[in-house]
Amino acid sequence: MVPLLACGAWLLAHALRVVVFDGVDLGPFSSRFAHDVVLVCAAVICLARGVLVARERAAWLLIGAGVTAWTLGELYYTVVLWYDSSPPIPSPADAGFLLFPPLALTGMLVLVRRRAHLRLALLVDGIAAALSVSALSAAIVFQAVLKHAEGEPVAVATSLAYPIADLVLLAVGVGALATTGWRLDRTWVLLAAGILVFWFADSMYLVRTAEGVYEAGGWFDLGWWLGLLLIAVAAWQRGPTHRRRPADDSLRLIIAPLVSGAIALELLVYASLGDLNPLAVVLSAAALVFVLIRLTLTFRQNVGMLRASRDEALTDALTGLGNRRALTRALDEALLEGAHVLALFDLDGFKHYNDTFGHPAGDILLARLGAGLESYVGDRGRAFRVGGDEFCVLLRGEGADHLVDGAARSLSAEGEGYWVGCSYGFISLPDEAADPDAAMRIADQRMYASKNAGRMSAARQARDVLLAVLGAPDPAPAERAEVAARAAGLSTDECEAVRWAVELHPLGEDVIAAAPSLRVVARLVAESHAPESPAAHIVAAQFGARAR
Repeated sequence: MVPLLACGAWLLAHALRVVVFDGVDLGPFSSRFAHDVVLVCAAVICLARGVLVARERAAWLLIGAGVTAWTLGELYYTVVLWYDSSPPIPSPADAGFLLFPPLALTGMLVLVRRRAHLRLALLVDGIAAALSVSALSAAIVFQAVLKHAEGEPVAVATSLAYPIADLVLLAVGVGALATTGWRLDRTWVLLAAGILVFWFADSMYLVRTAEGVYEAGGWFDLGWWLGLLLIAVAAWQRGPTHRRRPADDSLRLIIAPLVSGAIALELLVYASLGDLNPLAVVLSAAALVFVLIRLTLTFRQNVGMLRASRDEALTDALTGLGNRRALTRALDEALLEGAHVLALFDLDGFKHYNDTFGHPAGDILLARLGAGLESYVGDRGRAFRVGGDEFCVLLRGEGADHLVDGAARSLSAEGEGYWVGCSYGFISLPDEAADPDAAMRIADQRMYASKNAGRMSAARQARDVLLAVLGAPDPAPAERAEVAARAAGLSTDECEAVRWAVELHPLGEDVIAAAPSLRVVARLVAESHAPESPAAHIVAAQFGARAR
């Protein structure tokens, strides 16, 4: 921490001395070797981070090696070439300077790989941002260097290598940030700031050198030293403990493609009106291509989300079958196509199963029965879950009603302490209904008629057993009670319950209540001693009971 603060204080003093106080002499602090101390500190700090901390070691060793290479090049330049008005190109200093960009950018890529989830869309964003920034750099810096480059081929190649290396370094820095979804922590902020400041200083140097007006120790030289010091500070920032996944709905994600496309388009427009080097034109065109690729990926992603939400809206979450909304749509299509059978199923015994084994077990059973129903139906139609324990099938073709029994069997399960079956009703389409609502209503009525018939059958069996215990009772009281019930306007079920209550009355309420299917009959027998309903009053009348 102390070396960093000392280096920062010197940089501030140097900036004030050059910009405000017009190069006033500060003794050793204004020596041409003072900035080399700052650079050596930055290199040591970066390398120490890679050596002492195992986490992200490879990334920081590469970045530290790049800073060290540039520092060694600057040391050679300070000692040997500082006062040379026409330094040789290339020189050992150039080797150190040109090693910094590839080493630093490789380290940044390793750091991105370590910290971020690389997704295709963000990778395309990064490439588009890198290309657009590269095109901008090529249009500003490379253009000036190319215009003034002259001399031996090696010297020209070395001069052009600087803007290209800076171009790549800046591109990778911006692209790396884009691949993180612009979720910046202190490490990335300091790294980005250091690279940007370094690129600015290098660009100013290249343009001034190309124009023949550069003097060592100028105000923008501070950018190199400050940039490398910021990178050293970034090395010791606390990073995230896990890879960060950018939010898919963050508005930050639109920044990279929009800005990249705008920069590339502006450069191409400028190229059509003025003079722009081919490298900038090619990079701009490539950036637009990747913006279009990003647009395509976004469209596909949105279509996928739309399909997923639509499927979710039409699918029962527990069984994976179509829900009531999906059934309504399927019925609309079936009524247009013709020749379909709609069957509605309601599980019998499922409430007892739920009460006995619990709701989680009930959900598992529903999912298993739904899978069995879907497997049975196969490609002959579609299966749906339209309610808690209600299922439905829509079968294609005439005569498909013979498949309904098989579908009902697929909705049955039996084990120790439980039995689950189903009641059902079905309807032929479009012969018996002209719209989905009518079809569902008729199928529902038939299904409940089937369920009630099953219940009455069970009640009838219990009644027959109890009558066998009584022997052969006189049928006249039961017949008179049934006639009275019909005359009183009671329903068919109530009339039958009255008849059975009279027949079984001698057994008593407790005996009849032992058969759950006869609970209505047991209630009528209990109420016959104090009639509370027309049906109970008719039963009581057959035995001379009087209302209180």
